[in-house]
Amino acid sequence: MALRYLALGDSYTIGEGVAPAERWTHRLAHALRAEGIALDDPLTIAATGWTTDELAAAIDAAEPQGRFGFASLLIGVNDQYRGRDVTDYRTGFSALLERTIAFADGRADHVLVLSIPDWGVTPFAAASGRDLAQIVRELDLYNATARATCDARGVAFVDITAVSRERGAEPDMLADDGLHPAAAMHAEWMHLALPAARHLLLQRHARTP
Repeated sequence: MALRYLALGDSYTIGEGVAPAERWTHRLAHALRAEGIALDDPLTIAATGWTTDELAAAIDAAEPQGRFGFASLLIGVNDQYRGRDVTDYRTGFSALLERTIAFADGRADHVLVLSIPDWGVTPFAAASGRDLAQIVRELDLYNATARATCDARGVAFVDITAVSRERGAEPDMLADDGLHPAAAMHAEWMHLALPAARHLLLQRHARTP
């Protein structure tokens, strides 16, 4: 029987401007199935613009039922965009990570967290009048906080920020709004997430009697 997959996040998970099959989460499930790992397409709780507290409220409203064999979390860009202090992000992210682990049958080693991409490289950011260097500093601090929280709980953390900075301004990597990633960037993220997801799920399979 295929494992259930819960994907939690914001626009980077729901794939603003991207068809569902092209989201990194759906691509990841498809790639794992192609390798013989039975994983359902994700149940997604995510929306453009959500902060950590808004995602938490949405989870309360959705009340996902049952156990999930795998879960992913990618959240925080909107906290940074709205100017929230990193200590507030740490509190919100930590609570969400604990909930994500609980959904994954209490197994931290069934959870995958992705870093926050850098929206500061996009044409939208360039036209916004925001301090682009400040965006870099704040996102680095947010991501360092998320990584430390994951390390403390034994949760796999995948860096997709670097590729977002290297290629995020390329026209083919951008949706029509000049801000959100196009399908090609989602494919990049999937390829970065795939080795970690494969490792987690193969370990799970090896533990199953």
